[in-house]
Parts: sequence; structure tokens; C-alpha cells
Amino acid sequence: MQESLFKNKLHKLYTEYEELIHRKNVELPSENGIYSRFKYPVLTREHVPIFWRFDIDYSKNPNLLERLGVNSVFNTGAMLYNGKVILMLRVEGYDRKSFFAGAESESGMDNFTFWDYPIVIPARDEPDTDVYDMRLTVHEDGWIYGVFCAETKDPDAPPENQSAALARGGIARTKDLVHWERLPNLKSKYRQQRNVVLHPEFVNGKYALYTRPMDSFISTGSGTGIGWALLDDMENPVITDEIIIDRKIFHTIKEEKNGQGPPPLKTSEGWLHLAHGVRNTASGLRYVLYMFMTDLEDPSRVIYAPGGYFMAPEGDEWIGDVYNVLFSNGWVLKENGDVLIYYCSADTRVHVAKSTIELLLDYVKNTPPDAYCSNACVEQRMQLIKKNMQFIGQFKPVGDNR
Repeated sequence: MQESLFKNKLHKLYTEYEELIHRKNVELPSENGIYSRFKYPVLTREHVPIFWRFDIDYSKNPNLLERLGVNSVFNTGAMLYNGKVILMLRVEGYDRKSFFAGAESESGMDNFTFWDYPIVIPARDEPDTDVYDMRLTVHEDGWIYGVFCAETKDPDAPPENQSAALARGGIARTKDLVHWERLPNLKSKYRQQRNVVLHPEFVNGKYALYTRPMDSFISTGSGTGIGWALLDDMENPVITDEIIIDRKIFHTIKEEKNGQGPPPLKTSEGWLHLAHGVRNTASGLRYVLYMFMTDLEDPSRVIYAPGGYFMAPEGDEWIGDVYNVLFSNGWVLKENGDVLIYYCSADTRVHVAKSTIELLLDYVKNTPPDAYCSNACVEQRMQLIKKNMQFIGQFKPVGDNR
């Protein structure tokens, strides 16, 4: 390729990239009154900077070939920092390895810009094969903690099994989101912990963790839901006692497994939780999001639990690397009461949904709980219909005599 053609192609890449990252997002009408989706994902692999993927040195890459491709951008932690929304993204390369990258936006709904360099998390003596799904917690001890999955090959797997993994709760902390101190991995009696979230406040003078104890990488085994544990010291994170506060339940959206999403939001009425629930289907596992609330003084005690899912894949969200999956590990509460929920679809891209604290409290407190059997579910719906019958005439179209 002649140098002039090289420059023209590079110019085209940058022009298209700038148009993408400065595209205005469009809020869509809410179908349920609880939250609104947006027309465009906020971040995809196309948003990753060109200089992360291409060698733009003509003398080394005269054909302008992509050298380090990006497969997907998903499962992001989130926080407010210096007046901006910061996302801590999972970026997966063509080589299947994931790493963390920061991106920021004034609005939190569009115009996200990647930081110039990925996040460097110091390695342990035994390097992690993969790291992903970081939850950001601004803790009252003054640190910002990143808790993530640190994955290595399962040493007990037979040689012919090259997919068996061992997942641990990785922990790092920072003051500026750039320079990170790596702490020891979480230790517990369960062999696998790949879904750990740090509570933002001390509880009884201790650090508090939401966990997902599992016996194997995929199957929960004797681990039966979202766990709760207290720690004396994050520098020596050893769990000695772990209880289940939100159990997986037969024939529900969380029959296979469930896990805490982002750190909970503190409100005047309790802690708001966003979690994912997993059930089995004929086409594989289905991941949806659901909510619950715990007591303000005792965050291990669930006080409200709406039945069913809060959000499930719709339209193109269903399609991607892993079909039929919504996952969230980041949301932010703005000063005006708006809540921006960052959710990822099909392990491929990042979306945002918008709600308010007022709406989410209404949803969590007043949505009926799961009745757990068909007869009881029908009775719930019958009660709603009978109640509404006294009002339904007010909303019939003029001239409708049915």
C-alpha cells in the first residue's frame, strides 16, 4: 500500500470512529414506567480506540492491518468521579483474555471516551490467566475497591480437560482509579468464588461482602444463592462464616444460580440491590436481572423481594457471543435522584437504562412477591384485575360500548 493510501485509510478509520463516539443517544419511551432504555449501546468493541488495535506506524504496518483485535466490551463497574460517570469495563481480545479499561462520560448516556491506556492490575506470584467483571465500591474507609473474578486453570482437572477453571475473588484498591494496589484473593471454605461484591459501609465495625459460593466453576453445588460474610481486614480477606441471604428457588428466574450485581444503593428506606438470576431453558442458560431490598441497619436481611425479573433481553440484546443474557455489575445514583443502570447483553456490548430512586423504591416495595405456584400466581392476577374493573370504564375509547 502506498503511503498516501495508508493515510487515507487511517483518516477514514478515525473519521468513522469520531462520529461513533460523539453520536447522541436517544431515550426510548418506557414500556413499564419503571425504567427507559436507549436506542444505542453506550459502548461496543467499535468504541475501543483505533490505536489499541492497529499499528499506525507506516514503516511497521504499511498495509494497516489490525494487530490486536477486540472481540467484545461488556460487564462494567460504574461510579461517579469528579463529576463524571466512570465505567470500568471488561474488554476481551481476540485471544479470549480479558482486561480492564476505563471510560468516562459527562452525561453517562453517550459520548463515552476510553482512557488512553488500559488499567494495570498488579499480578500475584501466580499470574491470573484471566480477570473480569469488576465491581467498584467507594468504601467509607477512604479507598475505592475493585473486586473481580481472578481465574486460573483448575489444577485438579485431568490433562485432557483444558476448559476447567478455578475462580477466586480478586481484590485491588486505589485512590485515583489509575494506580492500583493488589490485595490477596478472597479465601473461603468454598472452592469457587467468582461473583463477589464489597458493601460500601462497615457493618458492626467489619467489612461486608456479598458472595456466590460455588463448588465448581459452573455448578453452584452446595452453594445455594447470594452469600453474606464479614471480614476484619481486607488485607487478609479470609471468610470464616458465610450465610445465604437470597436463595436460588425451584422454577423461578433464579433456579439455577443467582448473584449480586453492583454494590447496593443506600436509600432512606433500605439498601436497593440489583442482581442476576439464571434459569435453564431448551436453548441454554437464560440470565435476567432482578431486584430486592435489605434492611438499612442489617443489610443481610431482605425486606422486599418483587417477583419475577426486573429486566430481560429484548430485540438485538438477545444476540451476541452468549445468547439470551443480561448482566449488570454497575449503576450510579446521581444527585438529582436519577439512577443510570449499566447492563450488558449477550456478553457483547454495554447499554444504559434510566430510572429514579423514587420509581425503583415504588417497584421494589409494591410489586407482589413470587407466589411460587401457578394457582397462587393466577390469584394474584385475579385480584389485580378485579380491583381494576372499577376503574377500567374511565379509560375506554369514546364510543366503545363493549
